[in-house]
Amino acid sequence: MATGLREGMADIARQGLLQTQEAKLETRNKKNSLYIGIPKEISFQENRIALTPLSVALLVNNGHRVVLESGAGIGANFSDTEYAEQGAKIAYNKKEVFDADILVKIAPPMLEEIEMMHKGQTLISSLQTGTLKQDYLKALMHKKINALCFENLRDEGNVLSVVRAMSEIVGSTSILIAAEYLSNVTGGKGLMLGGFTGVPPTEIVILGAGTVGEYAARTALALGAEVKVFDSSIYRLRRLQNNLGSRVFTSVMQPIVLNKAIVTCDVVIGAIRATHGRSPCIVMEETVARMKPHSVVIDVSIDQGGCFETSEVTNHTNPVFRKYDVIHYCVPNIASRVPRTASYALTNIFAPILLDIGEFGGLMNMVWNTPGIREALYIYQGNCTNKDLADMFNLPFKDLELLVVSNQ
Repeated sequence: MATGLREGMADIARQGLLQTQEAKLETRNKKNSLYIGIPKEISFQENRIALTPLSVALLVNNGHRVVLESGAGIGANFSDTEYAEQGAKIAYNKKEVFDADILVKIAPPMLEEIEMMHKGQTLISSLQTGTLKQDYLKALMHKKINALCFENLRDEGNVLSVVRAMSEIVGSTSILIAAEYLSNVTGGKGLMLGGFTGVPPTEIVILGAGTVGEYAARTALALGAEVKVFDSSIYRLRRLQNNLGSRVFTSVMQPIVLNKAIVTCDVVIGAIRATHGRSPCIVMEETVARMKPHSVVIDVSIDQGGCFETSEVTNHTNPVFRKYDVIHYCVPNIASRVPRTASYALTNIFAPILLDIGEFGGLMNMVWNTPGIREALYIYQGNCTNKDLADMFNLPFKDLELLVVSNQ
């Protein structure tokens, strides 16, 4: 009965939106223009940028305006000149960027940045639920912001597009980091990651058969390493083997088998992700203590607490520490190590979304016609429309479909 009622309300909402959209498009056809702002990231060691110069050119050629804070692209090695040449306006005053109708950024805005935002503004950024505080949500709700969390964006195949793209980058990059710290130059054991004729290959253990684990395995195999993948799910292990197109050592999380593989390997990649809360701690301190000297541990799960008992959060300035003579790399934001590549991946997702908002004649018309975008909207006109967030912080929850109907 409840499902039927919900579907009925959804139909009413769609009809209402279609009627409103006709009126909007009729008045916007002459200038179907968005005003997009790209502020400089002030979050610690966040070097990525949401839009590259070529994506700015695409938006400008479609009649949209883009204002960029001076220096916003420096972390990813994009200069102000490159953006200006493609039609962006370069602003030297942050407040000018925050006057835009749509803000696109990587890290969530700080409270002082939210102060500069205006009523009814649209925000596209990450949410980072692990560090989220109630004050942040209340500040956005007070300004009646429409906020989209890009971690929840889904594409036509129902895949979390940004999460998938960043996971692919992190998986491949983790192996390149391992190769760096196996080198004698960085205090490693002096091994070349991989192998060649007459020399035993490097042994790599990967914990987790998700996207990060798959791309780590793919890169390690391409370099000639011997790879072992562990996961608690037979389905994920089977999917990984099918995607790789080759047979690799796979095993469920059998403690004896896992510990034996870890103490004899050269590199361990921890890529265990938790659906809710902290990632499970898989490798105990006594196991790390038995690893070979100068072995490398890369804990990709550190942003969720880490899956090694010995892990401690590090950063890009001081990325490693040694414990039991094992090199630990525990930087949460690995994608910012290769910010230009990551920015290209992000802009491929964000630019089409912005173009669609313009084509549909506004955010809500586009959100309603695109379920994968609708799921990413967590605040609409100052109302919390994400039930998980509402429950987490004891905030009033508003059903998005009912809100749309009531505003017709």
